[in-house]
Formats: sequence, structure tokens, C-alpha cells
Amino acid sequence: MELAIFLIFGALAVVSALVVVIHRDPVKSTLSLVVALFATAVLFLLLGAPFIGVLQVLVYTGAIVVLFLFVVMLLNLQREARSEGGGRLQRIFAILAAATFAAMTGITVWRWTTGANPGALDEGFVSLHALAAELFDRFLLPFEIIGLLLLVAVVAAYVLAKRPDPRSGADPGAESSTEATR
Repeated sequence: MELAIFLIFGALAVVSALVVVIHRDPVKSTLSLVVALFATAVLFLLLGAPFIGVLQVLVYTGAIVVLFLFVVMLLNLQREARSEGGGRLQRIFAILAAATFAAMTGITVWRWTTGANPGALDEGFVSLHALAAELFDRFLLPFEIIGLLLLVAVVAAYVLAKRPDPRSGADPGAESSTEATR
């Protein structure tokens, strides 16, 4: 039963992650990211790490994706226009990344079939105390830098959304004041 649940949610995570990357509509990509993160949380639960699974749902699915969706709606992004040509380098990197992913999957399957299994996770690996000790002792500075980076991204999105459209040549606030005087 666990294997069936793992295969279902693993496939769901991979497919929805592909939709995030491939889809041109930013709102649908963000909603596919929610599905991918939720499927990853279920995989954490299957690994015996319920706290990390709950954190995955609360922090990433609940907060970060809502932030992404807010920024997408704030910036009023439309569908990405299809560009003509110029994507050759991007295609080369995509093929290399797909080949790397296929090779890593093949190596994992080969190790699993030959019996080179690393074994089950012990309780110290997935405990809350060990996670807190690693996060706040060894990785405190990167943790704080990521928080600062998220703050800067939100402020930058706000500034970009408030900037007047250079094509119109008019201030968005001036348009509403002229309508109020009529």
C-alpha cells in the first residue's frame, strides 16, 4: 500500500513540477506548484518525517506560494508571448538537464535492483531536535539570508508594480485625478 501511495504522489509531484516549468500562464503555474509541494509533503510523511511534511504544507504551500500568487496578481502578468527563435541555448540546457535527470534516475533504480540500498532512516535523522540543531547552529546565516532575500523580493515586486508604464508616458495617479475633476 505504501508503495502505491509513493508512486501516485511521486508521479503527481513530477508531473505538476513539469507543468510549473512548461505552462505559459503564471497563475496556473503557481497553482501547479501548490500541487507539487503538497505531493512532496505526502512523500515526507511516508518517509517518517511528519513535522517536515507539515512544515512543507504550512510554510511553502501556505505562505510562499500565496506570496508568489500575490506578486503575480499584483504585477498583472499575462501569458508569456511565444518568441520566434533564439531559444537554441535554452533547448540545449533543457536536453542536458533532462539527460542528467534520466541518468540519476537510472542510477537510483540500478542501485535499488542490485541491493545497494542505503537502508532505512533512523530516528535521529528525522527528529525535530536534530533539524533545529542543524538549522539554527550550522545554517543560521544562510537561513537569515534567505529570509532577507524574500523580503527584498517582495519590496522589489511592490516597487515594480507601482512604477508607471513607460509606454503610456503618464503617471497612473494622474489619470484618476483628471477623472475626478470632470
